[in-house]
Formats: sequence, structure tokens, C-alpha cells
Amino acid sequence: MPEKEQKKKFDFNLLARIVSLATPYRTLFILTILLAIVLAPVSMLRPYLVSVMVDDFILNSDIPGLFRIAIVFLGVVMLAAFMRYALIYFSSLLGQSVIRDLRKNVFDHITSLKLRYFDQTPIGKVTTRTINDVETINTVFTQGIITMIADLLGIFAVVGIMLYTSWRLTLLVLLVFPLLVIAAYIFKEKVKVAFEKVRGELSNMNAFLQERITGMNIIQIFNAEDQEMTKFKKINRRYTQANLDAITYYAIFFPVVEMINYLALAILVYLGARYVIQAEVTLGALLAFPWYINLLFRPVRMLADKFNTLQMGMVAAERVFVELDRKEHIADRGYVKVESLRGKVEFRDVNFSYDGKTPILKNVNFTLDAGKTLAIVGSTGSGKSTIINVLARFYELKEGTVFIDDIDLKTIPLANLRGRMAVVLQDVFLFQGSVYENITLMEESILLEDVKKAAKTIGAHSFIEALPGGYEYEIMERGANLSMGQRQLISFVRALVVNPDILILDEATSSIDTETEEIIQSAIEKLTENRSSIIIAHRLSTIRNADYIMVMSSGKVIEFGNHMNLLEIENGKYRELYEMQYSEEASFQ
Repeated sequence: MPEKEQKKKFDFNLLARIVSLATPYRTLFILTILLAIVLAPVSMLRPYLVSVMVDDFILNSDIPGLFRIAIVFLGVVMLAAFMRYALIYFSSLLGQSVIRDLRKNVFDHITSLKLRYFDQTPIGKVTTRTINDVETINTVFTQGIITMIADLLGIFAVVGIMLYTSWRLTLLVLLVFPLLVIAAYIFKEKVKVAFEKVRGELSNMNAFLQERITGMNIIQIFNAEDQEMTKFKKINRRYTQANLDAITYYAIFFPVVEMINYLALAILVYLGARYVIQAEVTLGALLAFPWYINLLFRPVRMLADKFNTLQMGMVAAERVFVELDRKEHIADRGYVKVESLRGKVEFRDVNFSYDGKTPILKNVNFTLDAGKTLAIVGSTGSGKSTIINVLARFYELKEGTVFIDDIDLKTIPLANLRGRMAVVLQDVFLFQGSVYENITLMEESILLEDVKKAAKTIGAHSFIEALPGGYEYEIMERGANLSMGQRQLISFVRALVVNPDILILDEATSSIDTETEEIIQSAIEKLTENRSSIIIAHRLSTIRNADYIMVMSSGKVIEFGNHMNLLEIENGKYRELYEMQYSEEASFQ
């Protein structure tokens, strides 16, 4: 949600939803509230006991009584300190418990969203929502609502005990109290705007850094470091200025509060001393009132800051809830659970568009018999990869039907469907972790022996064993310490080890060298044996043995047959592509 659209008035419904996050920790929440309620009057007892000590014991030279009241005073101080510690600890425990669960829920929700969401949303913004904004919600419990309750109760308690001690001195103090309230309100409004700007600029910076760090090789290849640094300086300057604006308001507000505090103290000393001389106010009350002033002014000063903290937590919560409320999920209403698939695939009258406007697939019809291999070729943008996206249900199909083993794809549970498929992409993504962890993706049922067996089938075992530590070799983020061919081989082992019924290779050999391609081509023949396979490839030499070859153009199936059949079509698209590649290969020999 853009910053300018943030709600201008306090949203109690949003606050109620935030508080409801603490429902699993109801006992802890109630205990923390009770501590806040009890702490207020206990804290107010200290200055009151000081006034009693002066008036009833010091002025009357009652040393034994003074000793007893001093013991009581020490006990109250220790009790208040313990309760303050307990309040801080339990409120922090509550906040951390809530955001721990919330982080898990947000991550679980995000991983279930359609891929279209990630196509349209910068990763840095998703990271900000998952980490920074969720962490900010913690302040609603640690520095927001609970401590605000304690401060508000403290204000009422101190005013009550001040009136009980001396209504005259209380009126003197309250003369300047409206100045404090006005200053706190102005500060609250100014800092609120500044903090909203800080959050927005932080989100922009995270998005910028995420994208540039991920694409650092492109920046360096095209020598664009200076241009990107110029952009980053502007973003960094805006973020710094937003923080400085917030700091400026703090730098002004706290000295102003101090001035009002000293003004109240000056009035109290000047007029209060007269009341003491005239015996209208006791000396003990006069000595206690500076403490009362601090206990009164401090919560008001902190309330303004904590209210902003609360609102920033609510702004962050609103952003997180927007993500949680997204309904961009693939509808998983499957009820036909399959233990295994024969692998027959049929597309019937399939039309598809990513944005609902531009058609990508246009009336696509084809059938892949079980255990056969289908190769899909065509120019860039013809819809080849979209076939895969629809088959694996990464995107929702609006028109037409896809069948697997004569079962409507939508009636098979998503996890069940994808558990019987394996996909190898051109752009292999490896996570930071060992080779073994990247192959199994932490699936405990896959044993090391299974991984080694699959690696030997692929022809990757020897290269993995040659790595320092073998299968425990630590891979850097995105596989940066491996070659493209090595990453591709690991992705093949990852696909084979789950023993899929349907194997999908999306440009899986386009980014590797000839020697590695020969290894993989041999492995592909073993992989595809007695298994339904769909291969998308630009190199036609790798698919000539496929049972079927489907040629696509502008989202339509224009040719379908085997290698020899398609070559016999005069002026055919496949024949044109094959002759073009054959002539290019011949020119390099």
C-alpha cells in the first residue's frame, strides 16, 4: 500500500486483529496486563512514603518509626523494580512469541502464492514484509499497547495521589500540563509522518539492493557500477534524510519537555514554599512533589513516542495483513489422490493468458501417450514454457482442460500431482548448503545411498566425489562455486532421485558445454526410458529420437509428429529450423 494511502485515523479494528495474534498466549497476555495495572499504584507509593517520612517521622524526630518506614520504602522500591523487570520480560516474551508464529505463517502463505505474484512483486519488498515489518509488529506488544496502558494508569494514579497529598500543589503543577499535552500531540503527528516515510524508503532500499546484488554479474559485465551507485546514493540519501527528520523532531521535543518540566518545578518551588510557610502545605508534600512532577511528565512524554511506535507497528501490521489476505493461490480442491501415474498427458482446447489480456496459448490440443517422449520446439515466446507451467499448475488455467491418465488435472491435489513430477530448468537454482541437501531438498526419506545411485545413473557421481567433502561439499548461494554444467548435473540428480512418473526438461541442455551435453544426453535416454517425458530444447540434435515433436508458433501448435515425418513437410517450420541449425553446425566444422 502506498504511503500516501495510509489511514489517517486510529484503526481500532486493525489493533484488535493485532491483539488477536496473542490468542495462543492468552495467559501470558493477561499476566502482562495485570502487571501493568498493579505497577502503576506501586510506583506512586515511593514519593508518598517520602512525604510521610518527612512529615511524620523526621520532623517529629521519631527514629524508630523512621527506620520502619525506611524498610517499607526499600521494600516498595524492590517490588517496583521486580515488577518493572517482569513487565519488560513478559511483554518481550509475548511479542517474540507472536512474531515467531507470524513469521512462520507469512512464509507459509508466501510459498503457497501463485508464481504470478512473484513475477509482479520485487523480492526486496517481500523480504521487507517478512522480516522488517513482522519485527516492527513486536513493538506493539513490547513498547506499544501494554506499556501505554501502564503509562496511562500511572498518570491517573499520580494525579490521584497528588490530589490526596495536596490539591494546592497539584493545581500549580497542572497549570503547565496543557503545554506538555500540546507539545506531545505536535510531536506525535510530526514523527508519525517521518516514520511512515522511513518505512517506505527502507522498503525501496531493500528492493533495490536485492535486485542489484542478484544481478551483480550483469552490472559488472556492462560496467554499470557508477550508474548503479548514483541510483543507490539517491535512495540512500532519501532514507537518511527521512531518519534525520525523525531525529530532528526528537531533538526538539525532549528539550521542550525539559523546559516545561523546569517551569512547573519553578512555579512549585516559588509558590509552594509560601504555602509551607503559611502552613497550608506540609514540607514533606513539597519535597515529594518534584518526584510527582517527574512521574507525571515522564509518561506523557513517553506516551507520545509510544503512540507513534504503536502506529508504526500498526502500519507494518497492515502491510503484513495485506499479504496474508491475498487470495492469489492456485485453487487446491483435488480429491483424486494417485499413488502413481502412467503418464498419459492430454491438452484439450487450452487457452491461457498470464495477465488475462494477452493470449499465450491459443486452442492448444495434443496427446502424449504414457511412457513416450514429447519434444516441444519453437521460437522464443511461442508458449513452450507455458505448457510446462500449466501442466505443473504453477498458473491457473481459465479455458480448456488438461488431463493426466484421463483424470482432470484440477481434481488431483497439488502436492500429490507435483510429487509425481520432476522439472529440470535451464536456470538451475541451488541453495546454500551441501550437495546432498540440495539434491534431497531436506527430504528425510531420501537416503544418501539413493542419491549416489541416481548420481551414478546420471554420470555425476565421479565429479561430486571429486569435490572436497564429496556429497557434503558446501555449495555457496545460487551455486556460485560450481560451473554451469556441474549445477545442471546436480539438478538432474535432484529430478531423478524422486523417481518421477513424468519428467520435464525445460531447456536443460542449452547452457552447458558439448562434453557435458554428451553425458547428460546419455543420462536423458536412461531417464526417459519407460517414463513420460516432455523436453523443451533449442538444439534439435538432442531431440531427434523423441517419440513426438510438437512445433509451436505464437501460442499455437502448428506441427506435430516424429523427426522424420516433420522433415518431410515441405516449407515446414521444423524442417526450416533443422536445416538452419544443421547449416550453422556445418559451418563451424
